[in-house]
Formats: sequence, structure tokens, C-alpha cells
Amino acid sequence: VQLQAYGGGLVQAGGFLRLSCAASGSIGAYSAMAWFHQAPGNERKRVATIISGPSGTTTNYADSVKGRFTISRDNAKNTVYLQMDSLKSEDTGVYYCNDIVLGLPWGQGTLVTVSS
Repeated sequence: VQLQAYGGGLVQAGGFLRLSCAASGSIGAYSAMAWFHQAPGNERKRVATIISGPSGTTTNYADSVKGRFTISRDNAKNTVYLQMDSLKSEDTGVYYCNDIVLGLPWGQGTLVTVSS
């Protein structure tokens, strides 16, 4: 399975973007998908996780994005989304998605630039 993130771009602080991560194959009804943020010169860090299992779906977020970002998924489309609201300059960077259990090869990522 290959992952391709897209939807990034240039946005002013306070604006919003919606990122999508399309998988070339099934991401499975039960899986743990996440979005990662790599700021310039920094390591890649997980910012949002969505875990789907037999008992339902749970999400969790890094403190830096809590209340501003929302992760969701559409299993029928093999796609994971990241709604990014109230963007800040520190949100600038490349965003990637991955399955945190399977650890798939990293895709190309999508660049988000937030101007202040």
C-alpha cells in the first residue's frame, strides 16, 4: 500500500486547510492511521491519530493542535483527512500520513505554509 498526501498550500494565519491522504489499497476497517508534521529543520512528529476497531473509533491529538485540527477517515475511499482550522505559523511544514501499526513506506507528504 502506498500513501499519498495532498491538499497543502499557502494560507494566512487564522485560515484553514483540509488535507487528504489516499491509500493505493485498503487501509482496513480496523487500523490506526495518523498524520505527522515535520517543521523545517525538525523531526517528524505525530499530531493526530484515528484508531478504528470493533468497538468504534477514537481520536487523539497533540497538545499543539488540540481543538484546531480534526482527523477523520472514509474507509470506502481508503482516505484519511485532516481538517486544519485556526492555522498558526508554527503549523508550517510537510504533513504525512501513515499507519502507525504497519509503518508503511512514507509517501511524499504535502507542504503547508502559514504566513503570519
